[in-house]
Amino acid sequence: MVERFVEENVVADAFDGRRRAIFPQSGAAPGDRLWEPRCMAQAPLWRAIAVYRIAALIYATILIVRNFGHYERPMPAWAVLALMAAWTITTTYAYAYPGRRRPLLLIADQLITMAALASSIGIVGRRALEQGTPTLAVAWHVTPVLAWAVYGGRRGGIAAAVAMGATDLVVRAHYDQAAFTGSVLMLLAAIAVGYLVRVVESSHRRLQRAIELEASTRERERLARDIHDSVLQVLALVRRRGAGLDGEAGELARLAGEQEAALRNLVAHASVAADQAGEADLMALLQPRASAEVSVAGPADPVRLPERTARELAAAVAAALDNVTRHCASGTKAYVLVELEPGAVTVTVRDEGDGIPADRLEQAAAQGRLGVAQSIRGRIADLGGRVHFTSAPGDGAEVEMVVPIS
Repeated sequence: MVERFVEENVVADAFDGRRRAIFPQSGAAPGDRLWEPRCMAQAPLWRAIAVYRIAALIYATILIVRNFGHYERPMPAWAVLALMAAWTITTTYAYAYPGRRRPLLLIADQLITMAALASSIGIVGRRALEQGTPTLAVAWHVTPVLAWAVYGGRRGGIAAAVAMGATDLVVRAHYDQAAFTGSVLMLLAAIAVGYLVRVVESSHRRLQRAIELEASTRERERLARDIHDSVLQVLALVRRRGAGLDGEAGELARLAGEQEAALRNLVAHASVAADQAGEADLMALLQPRASAEVSVAGPADPVRLPERTARELAAAVAAALDNVTRHCASGTKAYVLVELEPGAVTVTVRDEGDGIPADRLEQAAAQGRLGVAQSIRGRIADLGGRVHFTSAPGDGAEVEMVVPIS
C-alpha cells in the first residue's frame, strides 16, 4: 500500500508542482491543452513562422512598390497587398493559440495564399511574369508550407509544397531552371522543417521526463526522511521490544520487523519508470521484494523489458510471494531467479514450504479463489507466456513463469 501511494499519488503531485514551478507564467492546469507536450514543443516554431510571414510581407511590399509601374493592372495590386497584410495579422494571432491550430485554418491559409499568388496573372501580366518579374506573393507564399510542415510533419509539408509549387509554376508559365528552383527549395524546406519538428518534440519529451524523474526523486527523498523519523523508528521499537516474547506479541514483533525491512528497501530505491523506449528494468522492480526470507537473483546487467511486460511479471512474482507468506510457516525461505534467454525471460519462484497438495490449485479455482488463476496465470497468459507449477508434499513449491520477448 505504501508503494502504491508513493508511485501513483505522491510522485504525480510532485511532478505537477515542479512543472508549475518551472512554467509559472502560463497559469494553466496540468490537464489543459497548453500542457500537451506537442503544443509546448511547437510553440517556438509557430512564433518563427509568424516572424517569417511578417518579414516576407515587408519584402513583398517593397517589390510591389518597386515594380508597380511595370504591372498591366497596377491598382488591384494594392487590394491584394491589403489582403496579404490582413491575413498576416489574422494568422499571427490564430496560430498563437494551440486550440486554433486546426486543419480548417491551415487549408484556408493554403487557399488564400494560392489565390494571392494566382492573382499575379491578371495584375502583373503574363508577359511580365515570363520576363522574370516577381509574383505578388513572392516569398510570402512559402508560409503555409512551413505551417503544414510544423502541424503535419514531413508528409503535411511535402503535400503543401507540391500544391504551392505547382501553382507557382502555372503562374510563371515558364518551366526553366529558375522556375523550378523556387519550388524545389520550398519542398526541401518542408522536409527540413518536418524533420526539425520531430527532433524538437523528442527533445521536449526527454526534458519533460527528466523533470518528472527529478520531482519523483526529490519527493521520495522527502518521504524517506519523514518515514525514517516516524514509521521506521516505531516499527524498529516494536520489533526490538517483542523479539523475546511468545504468542501473538512475538508474531506482531516479527511482522513489524518485516514491514520495517520492506519500508527501508522501498525508500532506499528510486522509482522505477519507463525510459524513452518504453522499457523498464525487471530486476529493479523485483529488488524491493528482497528481505531476510526472500532472495532475489538474476543477471548482473539490467533486464530491460517493455514496461507492461516488466510490471506484469513483477506483479505475478509478488502474488507468488504473497502465497508463500500466507500459506507457509513463519520464516519460510523463498527464492526468486530471473533468467534472460534469447527470445524469452524466465522467472522462477521457489519456496521451502510444505508444498502444494495434489489438485489443490484446481480446487481453489473451483471455490472462486483466484489468486493463482488470475494474479499469476492470468497475467502471464495475457503476455503470451506460460506458467508451470512443480510441487511435492514436504518439498516446497516452484512456480516457473516464461514470457516471450522480441
